[in-house]
Amino acid sequence: MSAQGKKDHTHWLYIGVIVAVILGVAFGLLFPDQGQSLKILGTMFVGLVKMMIAPIIFCTIVLGIGHVREAATVGRAGGIALVYFIVMSTFALAVGLVVGNIIKPGTGLDISGDGSRARALVDSGAAESQGLAGFISSIIPETMISSLTSGKILQTLFIALLVGFALQSMPEKTAAPVLHGIELAQGVVFKVLSMVLWVAPVGTFGAMAAVVGRNGLSAVGSLLTLMLGFYVTCVIFIVVVLGGVLWACTRINILKLLRYLGREYLLIVGTSSSESALPTLMQKMQFVGVQRSTVGIVVPTGYSFNLDGTAIYLTMASIFIADGMGIDMGIGEQIGLLVFMIVASKGAAGVSGAGIATLAAGLQAHRPEMLGGVDVITGIDRFMSEARSLTNFTGNAVATLLVARWTGTLDRDRARQVLDREVTFTPEAVGAA
Repeated sequence: MSAQGKKDHTHWLYIGVIVAVILGVAFGLLFPDQGQSLKILGTMFVGLVKMMIAPIIFCTIVLGIGHVREAATVGRAGGIALVYFIVMSTFALAVGLVVGNIIKPGTGLDISGDGSRARALVDSGAAESQGLAGFISSIIPETMISSLTSGKILQTLFIALLVGFALQSMPEKTAAPVLHGIELAQGVVFKVLSMVLWVAPVGTFGAMAAVVGRNGLSAVGSLLTLMLGFYVTCVIFIVVVLGGVLWACTRINILKLLRYLGREYLLIVGTSSSESALPTLMQKMQFVGVQRSTVGIVVPTGYSFNLDGTAIYLTMASIFIADGMGIDMGIGEQIGLLVFMIVASKGAAGVSGAGIATLAAGLQAHRPEMLGGVDVITGIDRFMSEARSLTNFTGNAVATLLVARWTGTLDRDRARQVLDREVTFTPEAVGAA
């Protein structure tokens, strides 16, 4: 019932962003000079998102390591699941990297903004760091608290890893209350983020008016190219990659699985969050023939570690911004940026808007001069979040079936009956089972 309430509220935000995009494009075309002056609205919105980055990264990384601890206690299923999540997320990043470099959606677009000023700051910071030793030294914060206030994301990540592993090594009765407290803090952080996202229409209007005022209709074409390229990539990844692995290992047709999860997809589209469908996914995976213990570890852990859609989004959005700002990123640098994002994105799958926060965090840590291009992405992020969440959700459903197959906890006859609609899903039937 609560999910339905979230759906209603998010629906209005979704409409607001659509209206803001249309008005921003129209204003930029009719009043190009004034449109460019509205860039400050997009910049301020990115600032609001930016202030949320450090607490989001801290909470999600610490709790993510907590999930690893939980997975390890389950033994074989947890270990297989974690290895699969890492491999598949990395593969998804590679797919997005290839597609992004092929279509180059931001080529010809001018979203440089204040890039020269940011580049000067980066150059001065690089001069200070003096190579690898300086870079490593810059990761160590003055205090644990300053890592959350300095704005240096790698420091936040470093402290989060230390805290996470410290909690992992402590007795469970001691660590559990701390992890619970961090979970409560994360809930507050994401609540604040959801409040910030209600300003998205204002930021979107300013960003779209500015980019269209500067580039004309070519900006719209570039954004549509990115959107369509992302959607097509997600579809190909689901049907070809996930579908191929699922069929090879379980002989289950991905299209039948998609049909089985149809109602959950509608809920995700309405909320832009795969987390809204998590409880039903666990019920349906158990109903389809996966043992309760496997469902209990793979699905929750997958929501933190198995982020196929987010991985594709991060790669393509980064390449789009680099192209639009005229920044030449080599393959090696792209891979370095995306390796950081693999870690930083853990725990963001179910939260609407966390994808763009992760994008901002990765760019700030590796190429701060590109952070000014994030405000353009906010104009279409809402349209990309559905595909992102749907891909994450599908990836977790497939992962549950695969891990169950590899650990011998999948009833294949039951799966065939359910997916062929010989047996109809009801929550009561799961409880009875």
